[in-house]
Amino acid sequence: MKVNLRDMTKNFLLGESKSAPSLSSYLQSLTEILNSFKPKTKTESRRLEIAKEHLRGAKKQIRVLNERVSLLEERLNILEEGIEDGA
Repeated sequence: MKVNLRDMTKNFLLGESKSAPSLSSYLQSLTEILNSFKPKTKTESRRLEIAKEHLRGAKKQIRVLNERVSLLEERLNILEEGIEDGA
């Protein structure tokens, strides 16, 4: 069977361009946007600090969720291996 590297490369690149950015990418972008703001009033400064705090909280929650997903995936793999061994 002949492997066509040109087609494989094209499919890979097209697949890459279609994938949506990750949640981490969105949060990083928001962080950069918030850090670029220069508040002119105390009210704007407070609002900016609250927005940054909310973003930090979201990042923390995402980290916790990612850890839980990893743990659940490991448990699922163990269960699947147990089923395969028992069959």
